[in-house]
Amino acid sequence: MKLGAAIAEILKREGIEILCGYPVNHLIEFAASADIRPVIVRQERIGLHMADAISRVTSGHAIGAFCMQNGPGAENAMGGVAQCYGDSVPVLVLPMGYLRRLANVEPNFNSSQAMKSFSKSAEPIVLASEVCNIFRRAFTKLKNGRGGPVLVEIPEDMWNEEVPEPLNYTPVLRTRYGADPVDIKEAAALLINAKRPVIYAGQGVHYARAWPQLKRLAERLAVPVTTSLGGKSSFPETHPLSLGSGGLAVPRAVAQFLSEADVIFGIGCSFTETYFGIAMPKGKTIIHSTLDPSHLNKDVEVKIGLVGDAGLVLDALLEEVGKTVTADREVGAVAAEIADCHKQWLAKWTPKLTCNDAPLNPYRVLWDLQRTVDIRNTIITHDAGSPRDQLSPFWKTVEPLSYLGWGKTTQLGYGLGLAMGAKLAKPDKLCINVWGDAAIGFTGMDFETAVRERIPILSILLNNFSMALELKVMPVSTEKYRSTDISGDYAAMARAFGGYGERITRPEDIVPAIKRGIEQTQAGIPALLEFITCKETEVSRPETNRYARATSE
Repeated sequence: MKLGAAIAEILKREGIEILCGYPVNHLIEFAASADIRPVIVRQERIGLHMADAISRVTSGHAIGAFCMQNGPGAENAMGGVAQCYGDSVPVLVLPMGYLRRLANVEPNFNSSQAMKSFSKSAEPIVLASEVCNIFRRAFTKLKNGRGGPVLVEIPEDMWNEEVPEPLNYTPVLRTRYGADPVDIKEAAALLINAKRPVIYAGQGVHYARAWPQLKRLAERLAVPVTTSLGGKSSFPETHPLSLGSGGLAVPRAVAQFLSEADVIFGIGCSFTETYFGIAMPKGKTIIHSTLDPSHLNKDVEVKIGLVGDAGLVLDALLEEVGKTVTADREVGAVAAEIADCHKQWLAKWTPKLTCNDAPLNPYRVLWDLQRTVDIRNTIITHDAGSPRDQLSPFWKTVEPLSYLGWGKTTQLGYGLGLAMGAKLAKPDKLCINVWGDAAIGFTGMDFETAVRERIPILSILLNNFSMALELKVMPVSTEKYRSTDISGDYAAMARAFGGYGERITRPEDIVPAIKRGIEQTQAGIPALLEFITCKETEVSRPETNRYARATSE
């Protein structure tokens, strides 16, 4: 069996049905021969973002995979690999490599060396007879522990090498591990006796599929819940105990309850300090549950560390709590306090959310979008910058994995690939990406990929013809050279690619246009709705400077 056929067979046995890629990488042909669908992108980063989403929306049970050319293809893919690393997403990266005799000759780009610092592991194939062992190691890392990209480099002189038959490969196991019972007991006591506890849920809850346990613990102890952007949708945001989620922009209730908390329980998170996350105020008692012990005391001081799978930790906590608290606590008082905080906050923002001005206010566009789609059957993601901050605090998720959030590194144009990958993995869902005119400049050509590969997403573009967030920090260059100006007719671009494109300028046309866009996706056609908006720069930020430091998962 040729090496390429052996790799394709291994991928198939591991349940991979889609291989995102860009030529030339001969694995594309071998995969197609094995009935693995190749999805060819216009540039490498988008392909990695698509693979990223496939892993995210399946909680890592379907592993996203991407392959690319050696040299420039691998170099161009580095940003997407780094994104997976920053957000702990398990993705299999399969670059072709230079001839083995040239792999370590400068200036040839050696992927397994160059990307090792931002991969969970990186290994070249140097002997065809070792291919099963190499992929066994790779998939074990992908399926176990904290997520991250795993790279296997395939030298271009190895495709004709023979792999011994029969192929000695069985899909690798998945394992889970839980926290020390002594620590569980101490953590349960702290939560039971806390006066103002808050639960902070990260994306580890998604990978553990521990949504029911999180909800049961919150209801048993009447504890308010907030989430990171990566953890958004792990707790229903219409629930009376939901504070909402936060990144750079946060609902008022998040800041208020965290500032008044005596105990903060972080579950499935790393508490990594980032500008794009919820701030953890100092001086609080923190219980930290994480898969990775290296996260403990990394950015916040931890009272109790619970190392293990979020589901196993929550199961153990529920059992321990149940020994003392045998029925759900009364939720009325804290629910009323949360509701009042939300009401005051929304009262401040309602003028923007319902604004009738033209150019359109982006908050109005996103508010109408939320009230038009079937939230339960929708997967949505933001892009970097203003779309993230205008969407995340106000969009209320009700189903797990219905919002693809991210918070440690923010590549412009990320959302398009995420929406396409989500649609490939969940074809029955309405998959939406929200981006701005800066982001579309990075990856907009790959809207053609959505058309060509028959991936009917709904793309919501907020176009203010400007880098609005940069206006405050670039006043001189803007005034003298118009350095923050951007131009483009992106609805026309979508139509030129064979998709549906529509430009919307009036508030009364927002909802009808969204409905037309949804109808197009239902007919199998990707749709791009270009809303002409004002240069809105206000975001929902905490009202006190104690949140100057921010943390997220």
